[in-house]
Amino acid sequence: MTQPSENESMTEQTACGQGARSPLRAFLQTETGSAAVLLGAVLAALVWANVSPGTYESWWRTEMSFRIGSVGVSLDLREWVNSGLMTLFFFIVGLEARREFDMGELRERRRLALSVVAGVSGMLVPVAIYLGVNAGQDSLQGWGAAMSTDTAFALGMLAVFGSRLPGGLRVFLLTVAVTDDLLALAVIAFVYSGAIYLPALLTALGIFAALLVLRSAGVRISGVHAVLGIALWGALLRSGVDPVVSGLVMGLLTYAHPAHRHALERVSRLFRGFREQPTPELERTLRRGLTAALSPNERLQRMIHPWTSYVIVPLFALANAGLTISAARLSDAFTSPITLGILFGYVLGKPAGILGATWIAALVSKGRLRPTVGWGAVTAGGSLAGVGFTVSLLIATLAFHGSQLEQAKIGILAAVVTSFLITWSVTRIIALLPTPTRNRALLGSGHSIVDLSEPVDAARDHVRGPLGAPVTLVEYGDYECPYCGLAEPVVRELLADFGDDLRYVWRHLPLTDVHPNAQLAAEAAEAAALQGRHWEMHDILIGHQGDLRLKDLLAYAEQIGLDLDDFRRDLRARAGAHRVAEDVESADLSGVSGTPTFFVNGRRHHGAYDVASLSEAVRAARDRAALVEADSPR
Repeated sequence: MTQPSENESMTEQTACGQGARSPLRAFLQTETGSAAVLLGAVLAALVWANVSPGTYESWWRTEMSFRIGSVGVSLDLREWVNSGLMTLFFFIVGLEARREFDMGELRERRRLALSVVAGVSGMLVPVAIYLGVNAGQDSLQGWGAAMSTDTAFALGMLAVFGSRLPGGLRVFLLTVAVTDDLLALAVIAFVYSGAIYLPALLTALGIFAALLVLRSAGVRISGVHAVLGIALWGALLRSGVDPVVSGLVMGLLTYAHPAHRHALERVSRLFRGFREQPTPELERTLRRGLTAALSPNERLQRMIHPWTSYVIVPLFALANAGLTISAARLSDAFTSPITLGILFGYVLGKPAGILGATWIAALVSKGRLRPTVGWGAVTAGGSLAGVGFTVSLLIATLAFHGSQLEQAKIGILAAVVTSFLITWSVTRIIALLPTPTRNRALLGSGHSIVDLSEPVDAARDHVRGPLGAPVTLVEYGDYECPYCGLAEPVVRELLADFGDDLRYVWRHLPLTDVHPNAQLAAEAAEAAALQGRHWEMHDILIGHQGDLRLKDLLAYAEQIGLDLDDFRRDLRARAGAHRVAEDVESADLSGVSGTPTFFVNGRRHHGAYDVASLSEAVRAARDRAALVEADSPR
């Protein structure tokens, strides 16, 4: 049996062929890592614009054309970035929105309702503040520049605060940002587009209808969708509607689903066939099988997201954030209603809109619509949402020109800095609170979404630890999986550290396509359980993963003092097969396709399964359980 290397030790799974990170986790980490690159691009643009303002503007106004026969597109470099490359950025936004709707937090529709309410309010309040500040001015048309959160910047800043804020805040902020981005794109399409050319718009609608037909027919040929996506972009550009909308549309039409175990088993069989006979025909079949095992949404995110995060968005910042700075210009800007409207809209309107709407929704729904984090965390999230950059700059370039555009840019950049300082102040105040009050402010008492389809039943499941513990750690494992072997000492350390606060449940998921002895080992554990010795057999099996043949199992049974005749009879009759099959079925219903997979109080654990990561998850679940118990009627 191949042993995992140190680098993969506490992050990998058998069968999935991927790390234990979820798509949402990978998305957050990529956005966080790109925040520094984005900030560097902003600083580079400011330096370039102040050192050589003439070359900065002349470079981005350079015309570039693509032409095939009599058909072509001619835009300057800034327009190619803003309307061309940024289409891919909004494609990623659409993909993430669709993934959240199909697989993430928004699959529970009441959470979708809360996200929509908070997102809409978090845009309307800043717009109202901007309109109030600019009342009677010719700058009223720029209200769209004061409404949209920059997800990448906001999540990057969230990472700076680390353990001061709960992990659930990332999810809350992202789900609110999904609504924010969708509405911002609608505003760009219907408010800040040029004069509409009807024939081209009708062509775009026809292409959209063709995409819907292909999706309903289950056509998954990437090349066809790519060609139609490019055609949709061109039709929208010609129609006068900002073509970045095409990216959002394509992303929303790309469905997401978890990798199913049966599809992965089929890939394993195809790979074995290719290994035995490496022909071009089997290679194509294997490639198609691999493609079908993962959803198009996840494949495209992994392929395109790093380019948008590390190249396209920083390039957008480089093209649009440059402005010459002087004392006189700053003085004029901070007396300008444009700058003040954008600044106050973001740093006051965003937190007030998000926090106020979330509180009202919880009050009106009598707690049914309630965030999964505490009100202190919601306040910090609202202040982080005041970081408006990418879409805000995009709308500003559409709404303003000349000095007004420079004033808008100063307001946008000032809002980024101020929002960070406000969030820092909020987290410092929360940190000074007594521990119970701080936990309530950060975690709240709302129930998180449950990923585990089959609840733990102490009368059926194999439980190690106190039956009444407030936290339950469930592992779907395979006795022949080397990564489960690496996770076992971690589980034992957690049980020792948390004492009466933690109970542990093992459920079987033998991956027979890659581990030929796993099914027999699982049935051996169940045969031992019939004699009341499950955990003794479990410990031996997980410690001897390379020796799980029948003669080994019989030796282990004798070692722990089982009745060998009964053990042999139960193994021969496959007395534990039904119980193992029940565990496998519950794994399928919970979207588990690899081992080890952990659930903490019913919520799937994403990320590394080392002591530090799992301890943090267990500790948060324990604190939340204590808050829920304190709020329960006596």
